Amino acid sequence: MDTIFALATARGKAGVAVIRVSGPQAPNAARALAGTLPSARLAGLRRLVDAQGEVLDSALVLRFEKGASFTGEDVVELHCHGSPATVTALLRTLGEMDGLRMAEPGEFTRRALENGVLDLAQVEGLGDLLEAETEAQRRQALRVLSGALGEKAEGWRAALIRAAALLEAVIDFADEDVPVDVTPEVADLLQGVARSLNTEIAGVAAAERIRDGFEVAIVGPPNAGKSTLLNHLAGREAAITSEHAGTTRDVIEVRMDLNGLPVTILDTAGLRDSADAVETIGIERAIARARSADLRVFLLDEAGRIEGLEPAPGDIVVRGKADLVGAGQFAVSGKTGEGVGDLVARITAFLETRAARAETATRERHRLAMLRAGESIAEAQNRLSLGMDAAELAAEDLHRAIRALDSLVGRVDVEQVLDEIFARFCLGK
Repeated sequence: MDTIFALATARGKAGVAVIRVSGPQAPNAARALAGTLPSARLAGLRRLVDAQGEVLDSALVLRFEKGASFTGEDVVELHCHGSPATVTALLRTLGEMDGLRMAEPGEFTRRALENGVLDLAQVEGLGDLLEAETEAQRRQALRVLSGALGEKAEGWRAALIRAAALLEAVIDFADEDVPVDVTPEVADLLQGVARSLNTEIAGVAAAERIRDGFEVAIVGPPNAGKSTLLNHLAGREAAITSEHAGTTRDVIEVRMDLNGLPVTILDTAGLRDSADAVETIGIERAIARARSADLRVFLLDEAGRIEGLEPAPGDIVVRGKADLVGAGQFAVSGKTGEGVGDLVARITAFLETRAARAETATRERHRLAMLRAGESIAEAQNRLSLGMDAAELAAEDLHRAIRALDSLVGRVDVEQVLDEIFARFCLGK
C-alpha cells in the first residue's frame, strides 16, 4: 500500500496550511522531516528540514495511529505556515521520499471506505458537506456523514436476517413438528421494515432538493414586472428590464439562500401569443421550466390574465407593480420593494414544508436500493400469505432484500459508483 500525501486545506495564502500524510510510511516520513514525533493525538511544535538539513518551516505535528485515524491508516498532519512557497517546499520534499506519492482526488476518503471507517452513504454525506452552501444543506449532509442512514440500514438488515432465519428454521425442520408458529413474528418484522422503508423512500425527493436546491419560477405576461422583481431579489441587475414587451427571451437564474434553504429563482419570458419565432421559443422554454419547478409565482398585470399555464395547488398568485396598484390587493413591486418581504415569506414557508418531508436518504441511488429491498419484501409477504409451503422462496426474497440494503451502504455492488463519487473530492480528501 502506497503512502500518500496532499494539501488538505485550500490553496493560496493563509495563516495555516495542513498537509496530510497517510499510509505505512507516514510516521517515518514525518520523522525524516521533524526528527521526533509527539505522542499520538497530541500536537507538538517541530522544526521541519529537508534531506540536506535545510530548515523548511516550524510547524505543529499531529500523529494518528492505525485504526484511530480518518483513513484507518497511520496518519500524520503537518500544520505549517500557509504561504504558497512553504507548502510547495514541503510537498516537494515529501515527493522526493521513497514510497510516497501525491494523493489522487478523494483517495483519503476512499481509503476510509476500504478500511471500514466510513460506509458509502457516509462518503456521499462527506462530499455533500464539503459542497454545502446553506444551513439546511450543512445539517442534512452532517446527518448522513454521522452514519444515520447506515444505522437505519443496519436495523432493517437485522430484522430481515431474523425473519429469514425463522423461515429457514421451518425449512430445516420441515419433517418435524416446529413447536412455535413463526408466521406472526415474521409478518411483524416484514411489516415494520416495509413501513420504515416507504417513509424513507418518500423523503428522498425533498432531501435531493435540499442538496441540489429548490427552483421557484416567476411567470406571467410581458411587462408584469418579473425581471424587476428578480433584480430586487438578487440585489443586482441580473435581468434586463424594459418597457418593451418580450425583452426576456431565455430563462435567467439567480441563486439565493432562503432561511437556510438553497433556492434558484427563475425569471422567464412573458407568456403570450407571439408571432416572433425567437420569442416563441423563449415562451416554450419558460413554460417547460416553470412546470418542472418546485413552485411558481404568477405575477399578474392589470388585466389579471395568464396564458399558456395554469397555477397548481400551492402556487402563489400576486399582482405585479404594487406601486401602481390600489390598497387591498396582494401585490409586489420590484421597483420599490413593496410586498416583497411578504412574498419571500410565503415562498420560504412553502419550501420549508416541502423540506420537512426529507428523511435520511438523499440520493436517487439510495431510493433505488430501498425500492429493490421493498419489492423483495413485498414478494416475500405475498408468498407467505399463501402459507408456509412457500417459505423457502420467501426466504430467498428476503436475502435479495438484504443484498439491496448492503448496496445502500457499500457492502456490495459499489464499484460502478465510486469513480463518480470520488471525482468530486479535492486532493486533500
